[in-house]
Amino acid sequence: MHDTIESLRKQFQKDLHSATDTKLLEEIKVKYLGRKGPIQDLMKLLRDVAPELRPEAGKKINDLKEEIAGAIANQEQILTAKEEELQLEREKIDITLPGHKQFSGHKHVINKTLDDMLNLLMEMGFSVQYGPDIDTDYYNFEALNFPPDHPARDMQDTFYISSNVLLRTHTSNIQARIMEIQSPPIRIIAPGKVYRNETISARSHVFFHQLEAFYIDKGVTFSDLLATLKEFLRKLFGRDIETRYRPSYFPFVEPGMEVDISCLTCLGTGCPLCKHTGWLEVAGAGMVHPDVLKNGNIDPEIYTGFAWGMGIERLTMLRYGITDLRLFTENDLRFLKQFV
Repeated sequence: MHDTIESLRKQFQKDLHSATDTKLLEEIKVKYLGRKGPIQDLMKLLRDVAPELRPEAGKKINDLKEEIAGAIANQEQILTAKEEELQLEREKIDITLPGHKQFSGHKHVINKTLDDMLNLLMEMGFSVQYGPDIDTDYYNFEALNFPPDHPARDMQDTFYISSNVLLRTHTSNIQARIMEIQSPPIRIIAPGKVYRNETISARSHVFFHQLEAFYIDKGVTFSDLLATLKEFLRKLFGRDIETRYRPSYFPFVEPGMEVDISCLTCLGTGCPLCKHTGWLEVAGAGMVHPDVLKNGNIDPEIYTGFAWGMGIERLTMLRYGITDLRLFTENDLRFLKQFV
């Protein structure tokens, strides 16, 4: 029994010396003092010791048990102190080091341009109205004088939810709604997203932002349309902008035109953004078609009006010299942080 106890004591000292952290020390504690450890095995061996030697043997086993427990407790204090010191060292902060610059959130560059556009047009007497992104065929097409066989109504051009419900293809879907509830004079602008089934490229996307302008009153002329557009673009860009007006067909205006401005990226010399023409289309516009006025229960013999739809992405690209429309939706912080 004496030899067994001494052998166990030496083995314990060796294991204790190898414990370099509290986790290993806990394993040694369980190994020697646990219910299945060698101390418990020694207690079981007492039954085989002669009765007159049993008290002395039992005392030696208890002394070894207390010795092991005391040594483990002492080593635990030492290792715990070392680990706490290392933890504090890892968490120490050098307050003399330069700090990291924090970037606060800000409006997306599209919203910046939209806010500027809204503020300018509200100063010119327009009020802001909002139409639904999901609308019926009537408000998006029929009320705007689109014939049943118009290409824009095809499924390859428009996102249909059902046979009569779709994602609006323009913010012009506000026109009939406003005429149903408001009598002339009407002078509104309607911002929002629009959706078209187009190939995504540097110049186009399946969704983009548009701003509708709609003005109806007695005596509104084509000259009013041109003057309003010219003044708006001058204020938006902060200087006179060279514009070009091309006759074009839109079912809801007559006459209709497309509005181009000289490409500010290449200064009219030609680049990929303007397809090397020196011009970039920014709006479709014209005088409100008499049939559209009739659909809104407004007499075209008394009232006239104009309307336009502007692509906000196009204007933003021109304002900031951006050459790829896809950058607006890629959420690249390197791009977005340029417009703080």
